Amino acid sequence: MKRTFITLSFLACAAAGFAQTPGGTPPAVSPMPMKPEMTEIWEPEVAVVTPGKNAGDPPSDAIVLFNGKDLSQWVSAKDGGPAPWKIVNGDYLEVVPKSGDIKTKMKFGDCQLHLEFSAPDVVEGASQGRGNSGVFFQDRYELQILDSYQNRTYRNGQAGSIYKDHAPLVNPMRSPLEWNVYDVVYTAPRFKADGRLDSPARITVFLNGVLVQNNSTINGLTLYIGLHHYPEAHGDDVIHLQDHNNKTQFRNIWVRKL
Repeated sequence: MKRTFITLSFLACAAAGFAQTPGGTPPAVSPMPMKPEMTEIWEPEVAVVTPGKNAGDPPSDAIVLFNGKDLSQWVSAKDGGPAPWKIVNGDYLEVVPKSGDIKTKMKFGDCQLHLEFSAPDVVEGASQGRGNSGVFFQDRYELQILDSYQNRTYRNGQAGSIYKDHAPLVNPMRSPLEWNVYDVVYTAPRFKADGRLDSPARITVFLNGVLVQNNSTINGLTLYIGLHHYPEAHGDDVIHLQDHNNKTQFRNIWVRKL
């Protein structure tokens, strides 16, 4: 009888140890202690990109679109022939007014773009007639280029704006005697299988090192008249620069596919 009593007592204690808490909830189990290596990711190794030697120089994985030497990466937007703009002093590219826009031979979607621009040294015109051009992503969405140094115009049409869409946060433009620098991260729109918009394009823009567009939503095609919208699905497309009948100047243009 003594042995039986001891066995029953042990079973009772064991049952009590596994008994559910009030309400039927199992007792809490302490998690395994974390170790540092449990949150370390080693593979795949991050790819190495060599940065440019100087600020603004293209990194090792960039596609150089213009370096002052030739226009081999560009064609006329009118007819696909040679780009009709003028290279000056083996240094910069100048718009030839009324010759038409130019566009890249390559197509891009998500990308990082570096571009430097300047208005002519001699100030001519006012508002939208002064150093006006534009860079279009996927041949549709315009980041405005304008001499906005001491030059009043509508907010969503000055340099740093997504034209007729979003005004820049601030105006950090340099004078016409200096070069301005755009550094842009562009995210292309996504579309559903049936062609409907899934997510709109977005853009972050630094102008002369100052944030002017902070992951801004692009509301659709750039239009001079009317509200912006997304009329059709599309994929990667060209980057193009605008001839707005002003002798705007460009140099050091490169892009990275993202």
